[in-house]
Amino acid sequence: LETRNSKLGTRNSKPGTPMEPIFATPRLRELVPKVKSFVESELIPLEREHHQRLPQETYALLDEKRELVKEAGLWGIHLPKEEGGLGLTLCEFGQLSEYLARAPLYGHYTFNCQAPDIGNTELIAKFGTPEQKAKYLHPLVKGEIRSCFAMTEPALAGSDPTRLGTTAVKDGNDYVINGHKWFTSSEEGASFSVVMAVTNPEAPPHLRASMILVPLPAKGFNHVRKIPVMGEAGGGWASHSEIRLENCRVPITNRLGDEGAGFKLAQERLGPGRIHHCMRWIGISEKALDLMCKRAVSREIEEGAVLGQKQFILAFIAESRIEIDAARMLVLRTATTIDLEGPAAARHQISGIKYYTANVMLRVLDRAIQVHGAMGLTDGTMLATLYQHERGARIYDGADEVHLQSIARAMLKAYGLDLKKKK
Repeated sequence: LETRNSKLGTRNSKPGTPMEPIFATPRLRELVPKVKSFVESELIPLEREHHQRLPQETYALLDEKRELVKEAGLWGIHLPKEEGGLGLTLCEFGQLSEYLARAPLYGHYTFNCQAPDIGNTELIAKFGTPEQKAKYLHPLVKGEIRSCFAMTEPALAGSDPTRLGTTAVKDGNDYVINGHKWFTSSEEGASFSVVMAVTNPEAPPHLRASMILVPLPAKGFNHVRKIPVMGEAGGGWASHSEIRLENCRVPITNRLGDEGAGFKLAQERLGPGRIHHCMRWIGISEKALDLMCKRAVSREIEEGAVLGQKQFILAFIAESRIEIDAARMLVLRTATTIDLEGPAAARHQISGIKYYTANVMLRVLDRAIQVHGAMGLTDGTMLATLYQHERGARIYDGADEVHLQSIARAMLKAYGLDLKKKK
């Protein structure tokens, strides 16, 4: 990969500031200034009135910004060349994703690479038929429609995608889907859903489920409610829905990939998806650290003295800088492994960055809130909103404890102890 041979820190390596970008490929040297400038000039100013706008008003504003992204030639930066994109490596796009996250609630949507659409785009681009691509992928790539992803179920542990209660039974040329899903992200306004359901109940656990494209609205795909998250009714900006599938009928030709390949496709989706999440979390961490430093140098605590002169504030800042830099390098190492060898080779690295980066982000956000005092709990900054929105990072895409257990099991297996083997 080009990134392997790049010079480190070729831009902005002043003490106390992040290197931009870490792996400075020629494409990134051209793209980073453009993306960074757009985010700073067009998106971050929108945050001042974020809490005064209704979500639909924000979407309308961002749709206008999307047209500016297209005019700037930055649309589709995450896409492969065959879909009209730039064909960036995961390592390259990950670094751009960090800059988009400097406007955490706006950046990825404005550039049409927000979850869950980006994961669904990658899935259909890789495994979809020409007909599926024409109906679902191409409108999604153009930003004409939205999508959602329905895997997690309230009755079964979400950290184990091999255990699903939702079924898809063949009836002639159709699947008839029945089941109960929740935390189906962005269902509101979606034109289709990727539904994971059991199609081969007698097969081994990893070969039981398939992924099926369900066009919306569909008879039998019933929206129960938007789930309140962390005290915010309806989940706020990125809504999460509870869904009942009751005899929802779709053609067998809507299956994505081979029958029984749902788990494999989920791993293909979740590996790169966790890179996207982690780089976004690093961008949020940088934003929180920036606010922390500004507060430290401006908040007077007594005559002639500011917060930044206190030793414990200095420790907050230094610890945050070190942890963010460490997280970034871990994530980019994992992205490079995926680029070179595929998601399977990076399985335990992926678990490691999912655990570490989520916790770094939440620690930095917590420190920034603490430095802001009572103001940090209000809508006077984006900090409280970001903490509320991102606390779930330690739970979704696999809880912390699941990832730690996976890493430790693999390590002990190398020493002769196989904890998965039945006694």
